[in-house]
Amino acid sequence: MPSRAEFRSIFIRSATAVVMASAGCALADEESGYDRVWRHATLYQNADEGLVRRIALSGRLQADAMYFDADQEGEFDDSTWRRFRFGFKADFAGDWVAQLEGDFDLNESFGDWYTRLTDAYIGWQPDESRDLRILKHSAGFTLDGATSSKKLLTLQRSNLTNNLWFTAEYFTGISLAGTVDERWSYKAGIFSTDGDEEFSSFDASYFTLVSLGYDWAGNLDMDKAVVRLDYVHNDKDIDNNTRDFSNVVSLISQWEKGSWGLWTDLSAGDGYFEQSDVWGISLMPFYNSSDMIQWVARYTYIESDDPNGVRLGRYHGEVTVGRGDEYEEIYGGLNVFFYGHKLKWQTGLEYATMDDTAVDGGKHDGWGISTGLRIYW
Repeated sequence: MPSRAEFRSIFIRSATAVVMASAGCALADEESGYDRVWRHATLYQNADEGLVRRIALSGRLQADAMYFDADQEGEFDDSTWRRFRFGFKADFAGDWVAQLEGDFDLNESFGDWYTRLTDAYIGWQPDESRDLRILKHSAGFTLDGATSSKKLLTLQRSNLTNNLWFTAEYFTGISLAGTVDERWSYKAGIFSTDGDEEFSSFDASYFTLVSLGYDWAGNLDMDKAVVRLDYVHNDKDIDNNTRDFSNVVSLISQWEKGSWGLWTDLSAGDGYFEQSDVWGISLMPFYNSSDMIQWVARYTYIESDDPNGVRLGRYHGEVTVGRGDEYEEIYGGLNVFFYGHKLKWQTGLEYATMDDTAVDGGKHDGWGISTGLRIYW
């Protein structure tokens, strides 16, 4: 494997090549070059007859480079493959679908890349009003938890989601989601909570997920005005591969008009075992200065009833490993879309603080900058 310096050099050269190639592709042929490249992901297609109607590759590749510094603990910098997932999706007659996708860690030595299955389900998707999935698939709730990592507006999910959402994300279960009358959206599911890397062996317990939303855009003369309520009940079990919350409630809104948008998340969870009750809020305004350039800001506040109830986010947590009880973060970022979310470059600057009334290593006052490439197919 390459050294850290070699990895960073490869990262920068690859990113530069992607940006230059993407810009040239867009200018030369008004993005049709992207269409030609991504079309190769479809391996077979015959929508008119036969049992198998379509077979396509699925996956995502994400790479990050970052520098973080905190007054209490020092600094952290690295370049890493953030995610690599690869698999297949097939469409069958009768609106049946199947997907099999694995998670691979490219930071490990060759031969040790495979980590787990992510999407590995059979589904029935006749239209937008019905999306039935059985076996292993994403259980999304909260604003960022219900947003695929392929389409996040920030490099990492908010720390509110990181604290309350079940970050394993993919669980064996059954769910039904869809829309009604183009305004109502819904999702309901039940999932096993064990931590098996493939399909559940049902060694732990279960959680249920219910979500209901409504789009007020037509009433308010907006492009999007969705208000959604997510509720999760998590049966208490020491072997659960979830956060230690028995109930999580999230009130989410997404407001968009022209080039402007504001997404919000107000969430709370009832803790069990050693986990304190937690609540928090995340506000994320953004502005699209063109089809290619998007500016994003985010404010996050989290508070726990008892000491050590709040954890830090991914990269701040590399600097300070303890927990606290009151967290604040301000984030500012730039997204460059070369082919929508399918090919984009994201950069973010953030500042975060955390109080630690227990005085046992969780106090944090630090900032960081991160940049990353995001590709999916």
